[in-house]
Amino acid sequence: MGNRLSKIATRTGDDGSTGLGDGSRTGKDSARIAALGDVDELNSFVGLLLCEDLPADLREELVTVQHDLFDLGGELCIPGYQLIKTEQVARLDALLEKYNADLPVLKEFILPAGSRAASLAHVCRTVCRRAERAIVALSKTETINAEPRQYVNRLSDLMFVLARVLNRHAGGTDVLWQHERKRT
Repeated sequence: MGNRLSKIATRTGDDGSTGLGDGSRTGKDSARIAALGDVDELNSFVGLLLCEDLPADLREELVTVQHDLFDLGGELCIPGYQLIKTEQVARLDALLEKYNADLPVLKEFILPAGSRAASLAHVCRTVCRRAERAIVALSKTETINAEPRQYVNRLSDLMFVLARVLNRHAGGTDVLWQHERKRT
């Protein structure tokens, strides 16, 4: 896995380029760096969500997600390298099944609201969707393994489900969209 940084201010990016894990350089505005940045932002928001009051098992699962997202960033940083495996995608599928099991069926759209933790999970979901779009855009011009795209697709679904779980954990429920609400 690429070189570790021994100092942060290298000044090598002053020309608008950045180094990849394989030693090559690319523009800071490249599709690869956009995808990498979105995954990094997502990981930071998951870290912020971890600052909230969460059930212990959910906390541990989100810490694992953070490690997976770091792996995903590493895979995006090294063209042709694979770090995200089908087992990681399958783990998200299992978590979706676990957390969906006790939730009531949705009959209405819900707003990204409720408790602070649930709202942060919704922020994670939307940043995850942006990361997914960036990975798909990158795959239009470069070869990308299927697992990173699958992983962020499942993770955005999981964040939606977790927002619902976290609203209940906080003693609330889903905040339903009221499409016929009176507007003043």
